[in-house]
Amino acid sequence: QVQLVESGGDLVQPGGSLRLSCAASGIIVSIYDMNWYRQAPGKQRELVAALTSDGSTNYADSVQGRFTISSDNAKNTIHLQMNSLKPEDTAVYSCNAVERTIFRRQYWGQGTQVTVSS
Repeated sequence: QVQLVESGGDLVQPGGSLRLSCAASGIIVSIYDMNWYRQAPGKQRELVAALTSDGSTNYADSVQGRFTISSDNAKNTIHLQMNSLKPEDTAVYSCNAVERTIFRRQYWGQGTQVTVSS
């Protein structure tokens, strides 16, 4: 059974930093494409950061230069380091894993709330 468990969400002031974690079981993150999505109230879910199994990264324009996605393969965990946080970063952040086969099965975590407010 595949499980993705996010943690690290919190209330933080503008300009602050947070580090989100996504601990995986039932899959090996290093051979999956791993993504962080977010969804703010009343808005569509958007892809924030992507890490492919070959190590390539990609970021939404809105977070480029502020967020960093990384993998700790020893712990089978994905991280999202978020710096210079803005109120518009407030959302539920979810971890997503996509298998690199023709089936492209996906798995999702339950999400973690990030609130940026003074």
